[in-house]
Amino acid sequence: MRAVSSRLPDLARSAARFALGVVYPPTCIVCGAATGEAHTLCARCWSEVRFIERPFCERLGTPFEVDLGMALLSPAAIVDPPVFERARAVVRYDDTARSLVHRLKYGDRIELARALGAITARAGAELLADADVIVPVPLHRSRLWRRRFNQAMALAAAVSRTSGVPCDSFLLARVKRTQSQVGLTRHQRGEILQGAFRVSADAKPRVQGRRVLLVDDVVTTGATANACSRILLRAGAVAVDVLAFARVVAAG
Repeated sequence: MRAVSSRLPDLARSAARFALGVVYPPTCIVCGAATGEAHTLCARCWSEVRFIERPFCERLGTPFEVDLGMALLSPAAIVDPPVFERARAVVRYDDTARSLVHRLKYGDRIELARALGAITARAGAELLADADVIVPVPLHRSRLWRRRFNQAMALAAAVSRTSGVPCDSFLLARVKRTQSQVGLTRHQRGEILQGAFRVSADAKPRVQGRRVLLVDDVVTTGATANACSRILLRAGAVAVDVLAFARVVAAG
């Protein structure tokens, strides 16, 4: 009797999930087709996602077309090394990834963060194994007010829940409102982002001596990741790695 009673909460949760699945059948987070599990991709959409897997640049995380059987750095990482130590992303920023990010970012689909965060945590397992704290790329308060939430913060929280690494959502602040960076070069983006981020004096003890994992939804040129990493290192972080759901990969 005691064994049965101890299982009642689990049985109740299972029944609740079943009932919810009957009323709201699980669907693909991209196309809306029926799936066997909530917050996942259907087989067709899954096959269309272009995952970033080795071989890739060990610093930038950009994929190589040919596997030479060894860990390598890309010419870009050698000529212009990033401020951060390593960057990883789950997928190439193609049409499918763009649809997911835009729904999360602009479509009030915060629940997507749960699915994308779980996938991102798996792709960033090697970075999470070394991380002391997860920090999302912050939004300026004016942009946060318009969007009502920070998609990077939602992803970071989901990665934290999946991995168990603590997330400090307000360690890094964006104190300068910047113009849209669409269409700008890395150099132009870097100039715009100068002075955009800050770690307050009160927050510095939370970063000093720690290895930080910076989380964002998309890495484009790496200018934002560099600007954030520079401020975190100045505040006392021993190293910064970068983890994103998607990465823009230049056609080669």
